[in-house]
Amino acid sequence: MTSTSTLVVRGVAVFDSEAGVVTPPQDVTVRDGLVARVVPAGTDDVPPGTPTIDGTGRTLLPGLIDAHWHASFATVPLLVALTADVGYVFAAAVVSARDTLLRGFTTVRDLGGPSFGLKRAIDEGVVPGPRIYPSGAFISQTGGHGDFRLPYETPRGVVGHLSRGEIIGAAAIADGPAEVLRAAREQLMHGASQLKLMAGGGVASSYDPLDVSQYTFAELRAAVEAAENHGTYVTVHAYTPHAVRTAVEAGVRCIEHGQLLDEPTIALLAERGVRLCLQPFLDDDDAPPLSRSSTGWTSRSAPTCCSSPRSRAARARCSPSSPGGTRRPRCSSSRRSATPSCSRCPASATRTRAASASSRRARSPTSCWSTATPSPTCRSWGVPTRRSSRS
Repeated sequence: MTSTSTLVVRGVAVFDSEAGVVTPPQDVTVRDGLVARVVPAGTDDVPPGTPTIDGTGRTLLPGLIDAHWHASFATVPLLVALTADVGYVFAAAVVSARDTLLRGFTTVRDLGGPSFGLKRAIDEGVVPGPRIYPSGAFISQTGGHGDFRLPYETPRGVVGHLSRGEIIGAAAIADGPAEVLRAAREQLMHGASQLKLMAGGGVASSYDPLDVSQYTFAELRAAVEAAENHGTYVTVHAYTPHAVRTAVEAGVRCIEHGQLLDEPTIALLAERGVRLCLQPFLDDDDAPPLSRSSTGWTSRSAPTCCSSPRSRAARARCSPSSPGGTRRPRCSSSRRSATPSCSRCPASATRTRAASASSRRARSPTSCWSTATPSPTCRSWGVPTRRSSRS
């Protein structure tokens, strides 16, 4: 919609999010990209020639906001994102942006990946899509959640070559406060509206178990200072109390995920005014049901990712029958499955994260993190391979 256009939606029910009600049929006038008037249906005088949409039997609601999105990785697997021609990846991102807008999401916060070009194309009206608040490349330590190099690509050395992920703007591998500061300033130079750092382990990466912490206080603080000097903030990928507490002390303003947090850490977030951006797991009561065949997960995956001594030790520490063991902490905003599961066991996290990724294919970028069979040289937790129709 151009800045001078007017559009009228006639006879449409309107969801009033402040009152929590759906109104009787209304005529809604949109002018210059904003809602200008809402009146009962049939009472508005519309100038001849004004574009109209018949909303009879439909409901109009405010544009949805996805606070955790990845523009370039929403529809392609990780292997494709890192090996295909970058033009193909961007072409898929254009289609994904259009589909996201048509699903009702008019604003997204992109939390990692090469999205600056797509944002510009959308802002200039070249392609349809939601308003994007980009983070630019993931900033990750060596071996962190944003390090998707293969083992043969190390050691990089002082003047080593950049990896494919760094070249296309998907990640920025930075170690030490000086490198983190440089990487942060580079993303801000390109137009990042916030910075995204990897402060803890993840499921989709091969070198960092879910329970590890990443980046020191000094490194995180370097990114925070760069962001604050630029008038913005840092958000981090983190699950565990230790990783989150280090980030909070460094001045981070938002936490992504955080499903393994304990109550004292949740209280700390509230005390410091730090935002918690959760994404649902498949075993949440309000998550849509999903069959095993649609996720690509089978029971054979669990032994694979629980076979290492480290994971067996983690399971023993968290077993309800072990001394001091505890069940998985319940998330403060979503209810867990009644089935006991271990809060530190990568098998449970891997299965739920992979299943959650498939369930959110239409909304969330997590579905991109499907991987091929892990290399035996990697300390991998055995991320299940999603079956694909692609040959």
